[in-house]
Amino acid sequence: MVLRHALIIEDEILIAMEVEALLREQGFTSVDVADNAREALDLALLRKPDLITADYRIVGGTGEDAVRSIMAHLGPIPVVYVTGNACSISADSTNPVVEKPVSPTRLARACQVAIQAAA
Repeated sequence: MVLRHALIIEDEILIAMEVEALLREQGFTSVDVADNAREALDLALLRKPDLITADYRIVGGTGEDAVRSIMAHLGPIPVVYVTGNACSISADSTNPVVEKPVSPTRLARACQVAIQAAA
């Protein structure tokens, strides 16, 4: 059994819980949740995630900034943006985007795309 770890960067706890449940259904065995960029980096440094899901707007900044900071320390990691602000994601981003409300099918597909692209 492959142990997979995810980091959810989301400042709305109910959405974070929903994303966590959906990721566990996809086989992720552990999940950390951060609501700001500093906490996200600290958690990622403690345990490198196999996948990051990030909202665009989070406490004190953006999910994009948090992801850039994590990757500056740990290198490339598959990312899926889960957001109600899809138009705010950088135009040069190649990461999949799932709009809120979260569709389990779309999230699963986006995770597969992100992981395959990183392989």
